[in-house]
Amino acid sequence: MAERSGLCDYFVVASAPSSVRVKAIVDHIETSMKKEGLRARVKEGYAEAVWVLLDYGDVIVHVFYHETRKFYDLETLWGDAPKRHFLK
Repeated sequence: MAERSGLCDYFVVASAPSSVRVKAIVDHIETSMKKEGLRARVKEGYAEAVWVLLDYGDVIVHVFYHETRKFYDLETLWGDAPKRHFLK
């Protein structure tokens, strides 16, 4: 993302099949980042848990409910950015 936008260096995009799992993923990310001494500057959408955004400055994390991820399709919006797939 760094070469395509001044917004951040990395987008992390993840999704889950339920709002409970979306919250579980977000909770795990926050716990792991806090252990490294990092806290999100901004956290949006947690109450609804259909799209949660965590802004860590150079890294922005998006955790979606599956259907919301399909609807917004960020991967296509930023289609020219390099991608790495870790888990499906």
